[in-house]
Amino acid sequence: MIATPPVVLSVAGTDSGGAAGLAADLATCAAHGVHGACVVTAVTAQDTTGVHGVHPVPLEVVVAQLDAVLADLPVAAVKTGVLGTPAVVGLLADRLAGGPPLVVDPVLVATSGAVLGGGEVVAAYRERLLPVAAVATPNLAEARALLGPGADDLPVPDVAAGLTGLGCAVVLTGGPDLDRPGEVVDWLARPGRLPVAVPHPLVDTEHDHGSGCTFSAAMACAIAAGAALEEAASRAAAYTTAQLRTSATWSLGRGRGPVAHTHPTDPVRPTHLTRGER
Repeated sequence: MIATPPVVLSVAGTDSGGAAGLAADLATCAAHGVHGACVVTAVTAQDTTGVHGVHPVPLEVVVAQLDAVLADLPVAAVKTGVLGTPAVVGLLADRLAGGPPLVVDPVLVATSGAVLGGGEVVAAYRERLLPVAAVATPNLAEARALLGPGADDLPVPDVAAGLTGLGCAVVLTGGPDLDRPGEVVDWLARPGRLPVAVPHPLVDTEHDHGSGCTFSAAMACAIAAGAALEEAASRAAAYTTAQLRTSATWSLGRGRGPVAHTHPTDPVRPTHLTRGER
């Protein structure tokens, strides 16, 4: 008998190019044997070259989606991506406080440079959502924006540690480490503890659009399955690295290509057989 899977809820935007946002989150859930539910916060016109348009979903529609999922499904973890407006950030802070573990990917700027969260959204993250989150997964630019003035002068581990002052653990997703050739180092920081390095192999590719969403969704899946924070960060890094190794061989789109959301499968079975013959 196949056990009922845990449920991860993704609250995020769409990506018409299929690389980031809900596309990445739901594909990652499926790869981890997790049932993915979703709340759409924004519809974007997006491809590998950039974000060409963003249409925020009205707040009342976000509320209705959230109510529908939380009233019906046993959500084991929640993951957020693009939230777009301070009102949506505040809504989640109010509704999810004290609920299932919350993984916040504070998406503020797209890979292309498009701004997806301005100053009011940053303030809402700082004041409302991060204090009720289990963990945040910013990249360095997002972490410095959230930490505020003076953050540009701090070493990366200190940026991660500083963010824990907002009340949650932090996995600051890193870049190439000059002291560790061929590796990337993420920094896991928890309130009141020294930051811990989480190294993993560097994949030299520009086909990485959606890798941040994939990492945070993989963390949410691991947490939903009962993994402790450090184990969840390690699993998420290993999964994202494996997907980047696949997409490094691809040639999709005219810009920064998508991280792979494909996985080895059994050969496609014939479709002409009747139900009784299968």
